[in-house]
This record gives sequence, C-alpha cells and structure tokens, in this order.
Amino acid sequence: MAIFAWIMMGIALWHFAIWIPDRFWGGIVGTFLAAMVGAVVVAWLINGLSVPSRDETTVLTALEGIPGALIGTALMYAEGVRRGIEPLDL
Repeated sequence: MAIFAWIMMGIALWHFAIWIPDRFWGGIVGTFLAAMVGAVVVAWLINGLSVPSRDETTVLTALEGIPGALIGTALMYAEGVRRGIEPLDL
C-alpha cells in the first residue's frame, strides 16, 4: 500500500508540470515516469530500504514521496535544458 501511495503522490505532483515551460527531456511522458520513479526511490530510501506494511501506511507515508517526485521532475528539466530543448510556442 505504501508504494501505491508514493506513486500517487508522484502523479499528483506531476500535474503541476503544466505550469513550467516544456523543456523536459522525454517530454511530459518522461517527466511522468521520472516523478513516479523518483517518488518511490526516495521514499524507499527514507524508510531504510524497506516498504511499510499495509497496517503501517499513514498519510505521512504518502508525503514521503514528495521530495523524490520533485527531484525526478527537476532532473528531467535540467537534462532538457542541458540538451537545448526549446519550449513549444502554441
């Protein structure tokens, strides 16, 4: 259940990527994957390389995914800027 909460937090924060110019490496889909993976990996590290059981999962468990989702999104943006990806003019 904790992994589900971490993934959902990553997806929730990914939605805010629409407010940033689209210079993400891999586009919006790459950022989606990076936010989910980042949320799970960092939250897993916060928990000492273990996953809390269903009974140990609380609202605070979901909040542990926030730093990883932000880090994943920032890394994809930084890589897009490094590669010179320009935002689309619509």
